[in-house]
Amino acid sequence: MTKTVAEIIVDTIMAAGVTRVYGVVGDSLNGITDVIRAREGIEWIHVRNEEAGAFAAGAEAHLTNSLAVCAGSCGPGNTHLFNGLYDCHRSRVPVLALAAQIPSIEIGTGYFQETHPETTFKECSVYCELLSQPSQAVRMTEAAIQTALSQRGVAVLVVPGDVTHLDVPDVPAPRLPILRSKPTLVPAAADLRAAADLLNTCEKITIMAGAGCAEAHAELLQVAEALGAPIVHALRGKEYVEPNNPYDVGMSGLLGFTSGYHALMDADSVLLLGTDFPYTQFLPQDARNVQVDVRGGHIGRRVRVEVGLAGDVAATIRALLPLLNHKQDRTHLEKALDNYQEARKDLDELAIGEPGDTSMHPQYVTRLLNEQAAEDAIFTCDVGTPTIWAARYVRFNGQRRLIGSFNHGSMANAMPQAIGAQLTHPGRQVIAMAGDGGLAMLLGELLTIRQLKLPVKIVVYNNASLGFVELEMKANGILEYGTALDNPNFAALAEAAGLHGIRVTDPAEMPAAIAEMLTHPGPVLLDAVVKRTELSMPPTIDASQVKGFSIYALKALMSGRGGELIDMAKTNLFR
Repeated sequence: MTKTVAEIIVDTIMAAGVTRVYGVVGDSLNGITDVIRAREGIEWIHVRNEEAGAFAAGAEAHLTNSLAVCAGSCGPGNTHLFNGLYDCHRSRVPVLALAAQIPSIEIGTGYFQETHPETTFKECSVYCELLSQPSQAVRMTEAAIQTALSQRGVAVLVVPGDVTHLDVPDVPAPRLPILRSKPTLVPAAADLRAAADLLNTCEKITIMAGAGCAEAHAELLQVAEALGAPIVHALRGKEYVEPNNPYDVGMSGLLGFTSGYHALMDADSVLLLGTDFPYTQFLPQDARNVQVDVRGGHIGRRVRVEVGLAGDVAATIRALLPLLNHKQDRTHLEKALDNYQEARKDLDELAIGEPGDTSMHPQYVTRLLNEQAAEDAIFTCDVGTPTIWAARYVRFNGQRRLIGSFNHGSMANAMPQAIGAQLTHPGRQVIAMAGDGGLAMLLGELLTIRQLKLPVKIVVYNNASLGFVELEMKANGILEYGTALDNPNFAALAEAAGLHGIRVTDPAEMPAAIAEMLTHPGPVLLDAVVKRTELSMPPTIDASQVKGFSIYALKALMSGRGGELIDMAKTNLFR
């Protein structure tokens, strides 16, 4: 059978289970989009910015664990993909990006819109190649898909627009053996024995669990019980580790709790399971550490590891359990659980609202959101303070999901990720916890949500600033500069874009506003005016941070900005 290159690409991604492609149309993509138009079972999702398309595809891949696809036309069209693809790559989700190229005969001549995507995207991909000849189409498309799936990352297929229209004779049916292949990696018996010998000789063991525990919840609880170990979870592991977990003691790190921090620092051994937690200052440097990760290159790169086990977390724990002695002394575990209850109580006491106030504590907004959201709601959260409040106040039960830019740390991810999530699960509640800066950065995607008629719920934490950046400045003794946002009434703006808008400043109105948002059948934007001066304290304060805040206070007073200190005190102390 003779097919065009575009038909080969589209038919192959459909064979991989792809039902939608996110992007913005352009002439160099015409061959591909015209095939999508004519095919049943696949659709083109028109976003307003290709970056949003990449974020949306990443959310789909995260939720389905399957391939998702985005596309960009030549030059600026596909360079707009870059930031979203970088996030997908660092989040290790399988995404294929179709990067169209200028006419093949013009490559290398400085032609209109000429770029070199096969170079541009090298750093944020596991596969990035130029399909320059029609005869390459079958093998390269299949290779790109299989590499993205097997290596859990981004594959970029660069295709000149003219090449997509060329014919290929005798095209075979797509073959993607990786779709049927589910390999399991288990460490060698000697390595398992070494890990067991170490753990059996230690008295106070803490487990640090991450996203690698996604399919290992039962095994995680079993090993915690055997070791009498509290479980600290990394942010990317929250949705997998927290549900129905009697050993969970919260998070550590900049967004974490004192209980998680002390459970790690008090341990004489840490068992790291499927986590690449980057903040070494929150990991004990003198503990005897055992690390399990399917990616051997991750072992020991954050903290010194005495025994490293390259393997799938679930399979490795199952092999390790028979070698472990069941620990009778539960003192370390019980102390960590008591600390967690106290830390949880302290956090919940901050999530209050005073009727008649002119703005709200963001913790209060998030607590109410957590209480009223569906049991199977999907949350997306922007980088910065929305991530802090999601980490601390949204609770996960095994049905809820959480998506964010937790590795790449990009602004503006929540709303486009919500688009991908809602398209993937049209019957579920999808809630985007957006920062005012993040929302504004890709504001045009409100029009995408309206056009696609997606019932996405957007909560804007409107503190009129780049809030997390201000916190970082204050912690370093720097007066905030360049962080103020002169925001509009986001609810009115949403109404103008065709969404239902709600604006709340008085905490007394927030419970009813959230209920209205969640029950409305279409898209809603809730503009929650929250306190700009809310502080988010890490689980431990070191001398440099104390010094930084002291210098900030002195500078604020000397520059005539002492009112900021009064506002901070009112917001954070007097409640």
